[in-house]
Amino acid sequence: MSEHYSANDDVQLLENVKAILQNLGDLMISRFKDKPHLTNLDEVITEIHANDNASLGILRDGLQQLRPHAGWVEDENDGGTLPPGEWWVVDPVEGNINHIHGMDDWGITVTLVRDNQAVLTAVYLPISRNTYSAIKGRGAYQNTTRLSVSKKNKLNAALVGTGQARHDETLDTYRLISQSIFAMLQDALVVRASVPATLQLIHVAAGRTDAFWQHSQLRVGLLAGALLVEEAGGIITDIHGIPWNLSSKDFLASAPDIHAAVVATLSNSAKQ
Repeated sequence: MSEHYSANDDVQLLENVKAILQNLGDLMISRFKDKPHLTNLDEVITEIHANDNASLGILRDGLQQLRPHAGWVEDENDGGTLPPGEWWVVDPVEGNINHIHGMDDWGITVTLVRDNQAVLTAVYLPISRNTYSAIKGRGAYQNTTRLSVSKKNKLNAALVGTGQARHDETLDTYRLISQSIFAMLQDALVVRASVPATLQLIHVAAGRTDAFWQHSQLRVGLLAGALLVEEAGGIITDIHGIPWNLSSKDFLASAPDIHAAVVATLSNSAKQ
């Protein structure tokens, strides 16, 4: 299985993944309405499922042709470690809630996980036609431009962000989110709270923002961005500074020079 697959093969594999995403992006743009007419939750859920179904069939067929033996993960609400071997972890419309409400913050995300390590990822943003990609050990890129995280060295100058991983978080998670935002409003320069996580993590990888944290662990929403940030020179841990993995309870991506300060703020807020 994966042990017979060389690192050099990942380069061509990534190019093939990008091509699938860019072709699929045209379909999702055709479904995009900048003036939606949603009136209730049932209509919201119906539109979300319709988008997922339209994208998922094309995405699954293309990726399974590239790596027929690889497993498949598409559940946005699933977390934890995966069985050994290769797995495609995908979000057919990352930021689907934004897509159906006529906002630009959405894309298509694919990550290949090999023995519980993300080894390559591609995120395509059809509205801007930008592709963000990374291969483990080979850097992160926006199209052909290499990315690097910010050089901020003081938290009081930092633009940071968070968000909810799902619409029905537990009451305890809501409490942690609100406490962390309250703490960061005091310690950082500006706090953003938005979805999806991947797009916020792209900004961290590109050095536009300085840190992102999340008080829940859903692998589909974190793996792509985590690899991009790490390959751009950032640090990936939980909110207590312990190296992050697929069994961690929470998540933090940060520019290196403010990481300790972010950990101090978030870990203290979680104790309240």
